[in-house]
Amino acid sequence: MRATRRKHWQNSTRAWYPKEETWVRHSGGAGNGAPSYVVRQMALTIFQAAVLGLVQGATEFIPVSSSGHLLLIPWLLGWEPPGLAFTIVVHLGTVLGVVLFFWKDWVAMIRAGIRWLQTGEVSGDAKLLGLILLGIIPAAVIGGLFRTFFETVFKRPIVAVLMLLVTALLLFLSERLGKLKRAVDDMTWRDSLFIGFAQALAILPGISRSGSTIAAARLRDMKRDDAARYSFLLSTPLIIGIGPVEIAALIQDGSKVPDVGVLVVGFLVAFVSAYLIIRWLLRFLRMRSTNVFAWYCAAASLLGLVVFVMRAA
Repeated sequence: MRATRRKHWQNSTRAWYPKEETWVRHSGGAGNGAPSYVVRQMALTIFQAAVLGLVQGATEFIPVSSSGHLLLIPWLLGWEPPGLAFTIVVHLGTVLGVVLFFWKDWVAMIRAGIRWLQTGEVSGDAKLLGLILLGIIPAAVIGGLFRTFFETVFKRPIVAVLMLLVTALLLFLSERLGKLKRAVDDMTWRDSLFIGFAQALAILPGISRSGSTIAAARLRDMKRDDAARYSFLLSTPLIIGIGPVEIAALIQDGSKVPDVGVLVVGFLVAFVSAYLIIRWLLRFLRMRSTNVFAWYCAAASLLGLVVFVMRAA
């Protein structure tokens, strides 16, 4: 005997996220012989792991919002949410991709930072390291203070749909107002904080972290490829720092860990796609604008709204 229920996050969004959970009856209950029910969820397949790994690795750096896509794609395709363990693994794949791509930059900055502490010599690499450390403060503070709120927001795909439109507007606005005259070497602490607060805004699902930081840098008149390079460097400490937080949440939550093969596929696809996308995007932005990504975000937002209305009808 089987019974099903439709789980929803809030009454106002009941038709928006129609996830079905199957409750299976089995013998034995609370010691009185009554039947009890447990939730049985479909396992993530290798194909789904590859798709979601690609989504994470690519959209973490393409300015179209990785959090929004990881939230919306399973819903649109009728898949089970990937779960915390899988999310952590593809997240680590992304970390490896960005660290390997910029490893020379990080070695140079760390060495310069050590020289600065020892001798007081402030080189360009030491300055860049300082700007990055300053830039991660807003997201770290805001994310820590309002963590519960953001976790609640992440359960509502409608928020991701609406915030994709915000990402589009930010990119359009930055291309309209920003000038192409400044490089990373010209940055000041004001630029760093301005871009850092834009990164904090991207904690909301649907607002692209790379999109918001590239747009903020462009509004400070930075060249597109320099804006992207600083955005990716700025993301590295934050992405690495999120890892232990997610692992602690996994331990506390006690979630079931997917099959090892699924995790390996997700990790490898996220790693390779992240590395390749960074290389491609830096070249792309030397010659072209971010308008194509803005149009994509706008179209994705409108598509999500259409689907929401159709499912609510």
